[in-house]
Amino acid sequence: MTRTSIDPEHPEVIPMETLWPALIATLVICALYGLLPKSLPLGPDWLLETIVVVILIPYVILRLKHKYHVAQILGLIILGIITGFIAYTLGILVYSVPQHSISAIVMLQAAALLWVCNVLVFSLWYWRLDAGGPHARAKHGGHIPDCFLFPQMMMHNHGVGWSPRFVDYLFLAFNTSTAFSPTDTAILSRWAKLLVMLQSLISLSLVALIAARAVNII
Repeated sequence: MTRTSIDPEHPEVIPMETLWPALIATLVICALYGLLPKSLPLGPDWLLETIVVVILIPYVILRLKHKYHVAQILGLIILGIITGFIAYTLGILVYSVPQHSISAIVMLQAAALLWVCNVLVFSLWYWRLDAGGPHARAKHGGHIPDCFLFPQMMMHNHGVGWSPRFVDYLFLAFNTSTAFSPTDTAILSRWAKLLVMLQSLISLSLVALIAARAVNII
């Protein structure tokens, strides 16, 4: 929902963004991580799912009770844990290349799963941190140019009161993983640039692993 005008002294509050896309993305990451070959995940294959679900329950309750600040902290903790699990598994894959300790087929499967996880987890980072998160963006009555400058924000009048949704950050993360850089969105803040660099580095590493093992298969 957008507005046609905005008073800087009395900003309107736009409807809160629905939480379901982000929750689904989080659970999909956990499910994909659980599909990794047995030797790659950190701990049992159910460990990440269990940790995330245990934290998600109070997170959802706090959101329903409008305790957005505490919920934001829990959301960041969840993302930090997921990112740590993915980084650990990526390190195992990279280390195994010269050791030839993982078969080519297994590495291809693992790299593909981690590539999808990489897109989803960074879309969640962008969604949660940009302009203070979804609650702050709604409270401000629209998107404030903070970390990312979306094309809609540069449109005359049509960008007034516009606020990105999770799918916008998912599109940004997908482009970053495929092109190794954003395509239509400007990166403004330093931390956002560092996150985009990290995502591109992880994606490049996974693509290199896939290419290296694919050559061995051929």
